[in-house]
Amino acid sequence: MIFSEYMERWLYGEEGYYRTFRPIGKEGDFYTAVSTSPFFGAAIANFLCKNIRDGRIPRDAALVEIGAHQGYLLADMIQWLYTCDAPLLDSMRFIIVERQLHVREAQRAYFAERFGEAVHLEQVESLDALDLPYAFFVSNEIFDAFPCNLYIDGKTAEIRDDAVLWQDADEAILSVARKYGMQKGEIAVGYEAFAKRVAGAAERFDFISFDYGDRYARNDFSIRIYDQHTVYPFFDEAVNLSELFGHSDMTYDVNFAHVMDAFAAEGVNTAAYETQARALIRFGLIDLLEQYARHASEAQYLHEADKVKTLIAPNVMGERFKMIHLQKQQ
Repeated sequence: MIFSEYMERWLYGEEGYYRTFRPIGKEGDFYTAVSTSPFFGAAIANFLCKNIRDGRIPRDAALVEIGAHQGYLLADMIQWLYTCDAPLLDSMRFIIVERQLHVREAQRAYFAERFGEAVHLEQVESLDALDLPYAFFVSNEIFDAFPCNLYIDGKTAEIRDDAVLWQDADEAILSVARKYGMQKGEIAVGYEAFAKRVAGAAERFDFISFDYGDRYARNDFSIRIYDQHTVYPFFDEAVNLSELFGHSDMTYDVNFAHVMDAFAAEGVNTAAYETQARALIRFGLIDLLEQYARHASEAQYLHEADKVKTLIAPNVMGERFKMIHLQKQQ
C-alpha cells in the first residue's frame, strides 16, 4: 500500500497509536511544549487577552483547540484568561474538536477535576459542526500528525510485508514535489482539506499553531518513530516496523510553505511565522515568569524558570519549533 495509507493505519487505524489514550511527557513516548510548562499556554492566552483589550478580538470569541489530547493547553489558557480578565470565562466559549469518544470523555473528566462547574466545555467531533462569527483556534503539533507520502527522485514509497518499495509517483505527488523543489522528503496529505474545514468553521479567525519544521522542503527524510523517548529513524536497518506498529508515534518535519499555501487557497493569510522562542517572548512569556517570581518561593520560581528555558532555548525547543499565525478577516 502507498505510504500515506500505511501511516494512516499506523496512527489512526483500528490498532493505531492514537486509537488509545496515550500519555504525553515523562510517562509517554515524547514531550511537547504543553507537557513541559503551563507557561506555554499562559503566553498564548496573554496574547489573546491583549488583542481582546485592544478591541481586535471580540469578548464573546470562541476559543477552539484542535487536537487537544487531554485538554491541558486549553485549560492552561483558560486559567490565565481568568487571571487576566475573569469575566471572559462567562463571555467566551471554550470548544475542543475531537473525533474520538474516549478522548472526549477524558477531556471532560480533566476539566471537571480542574475547574468543577466554573468552566463550560463544549466538544464537537468535527470542524464541520462549527459555524462561528469569530474563533481563536489553537493547536500544538498537529501538522506533523497528518499522513504523508515519502518521495525521492520521481518515486514514492509503498509498504509491502513491512518492507519499503519504491514505485513511480503519480502526477499529484510529482506536482507537489515540483512546486517545492523537492528531490527527497515527505509530502503531507490532507492539508488542503483541513484548511478548507477550518476556513468554513468561522467567518473570521486567528489560528495559532506550533510544530517542528521549516519554511521550505529540507530535501532529506525526517520521518521517524518515537517509542518511550527513544527516536528511531524510519530507514534505520535496525527498525522492526511490525514490532513498533500500534504502540509508537510516527512523525516528520513540517514543510510550513505547504501549510501556508493550503490556507492561502482558502483566502487565509499568514500573519506571522517565527521560531517558538521568538513567538512566546513576543506573547509575553518572560513578563509572565517575572510576575510569577513576585508571588512564588525561590525554589518554585527556579523550577518553573528551568522548564520555561526548555521552551525557548535554541538547543532544545526554541529554534527547532516554529509558530504559524494564520488569519482570516471579513
